[in-house]
Amino acid sequence: MKTMISMDGKRIWRTTNEKASELYAEGEANYVPKSTWKEKVRDIDKEVHESPVGAGFAHKDTKANKMSKAQKRQMRKTL
Repeated sequence: MKTMISMDGKRIWRTTNEKASELYAEGEANYVPKSTWKEKVRDIDKEVHESPVGAGFAHKDTKANKMSKAQKRQMRKTL
């Protein structure tokens, strides 16, 4: 898979290697890094919540504090 951008720069898309080489040879599109496609196309619909943990990580408001198997085993021993 290759990432292509139209000559006017309005459209960015992913395509197969064969189709990409044809488009490049015909002068209809140029190659661009996959990161460009990720920024402008793939991630445009996703809402990213800002959190103090780090940028780009969604933060859950509720957390389930489930005990691990080792913790459960320890609880049984102490009772």
